[in-house]
Amino acid sequence: MTASIRPLVAGNWKMNGLSSDLAELKEMAAGFEDASGGAADGLICTPATLIERAVRAVDGTALAIGGEDCHANETGAHTGDVSAEMIADCGASHVIVGHSERRTDHAETDEMVAEKAKAVWRGGLVAIICIGETEAQRKANETLDVLAQQIAGSVPDSANAENSVVAYEPVWAIGTGLTPTANDVAEAHAHIRERLIERLGDNGKTVRILYGGSVKPSNADELMAVENVNGALIGGASLKAADFLGIAKTYRG
Repeated sequence: MTASIRPLVAGNWKMNGLSSDLAELKEMAAGFEDASGGAADGLICTPATLIERAVRAVDGTALAIGGEDCHANETGAHTGDVSAEMIADCGASHVIVGHSERRTDHAETDEMVAEKAKAVWRGGLVAIICIGETEAQRKANETLDVLAQQIAGSVPDSANAENSVVAYEPVWAIGTGLTPTANDVAEAHAHIRERLIERLGDNGKTVRILYGGSVKPSNADELMAVENVNGALIGGASLKAADFLGIAKTYRG
């Protein structure tokens, strides 16, 4: 862990969550501060259909609510899309942009991700900008080059610790149960930190870098202890309070 940077434990519910799941969210909210010992920030990013109800459900707790994606425009003829302003209007504080599933399923480019990050800022929210290599890229020893390219293309010049978080999610580890070694994560996060400083100057020293990719209570202690890992972006394990809080306990000390 990087002592000077307050960690963030964030969940991404993806296309999961109905009204009945708000009970699980309330359990997370009620237990987060105790689980983390007050040493970390907590966030759950829900589907757009749940954001407003989720905000009400966690009101008065240490858990914040975010969105999973947004359109780059504020308004317009974009049927089915939501803007950052709409997400902010629901009471959210963060928006995930550039997740590998969006890049793959919707052919989102680095340029599109950067425009979405700027839109998140325009809405007064914090952008969680995702980067990560595929299995083929990893096998070709292209991981560091891919990360450098995605940082250059996806992270706008005005990024800083107040408006942005970077999440490293090796695509091959998302939802597969596969996890890089602690040394692999350390190498990737050190490289990301170096590129952020190169890009953003002193601002790059304080931007939170999250690790994502099959994070669970059983491996969280090891992964969150890696230098330059400032928290986690959690997929499946964020759907259950016991798992999410189990990861948060890493920071209780």
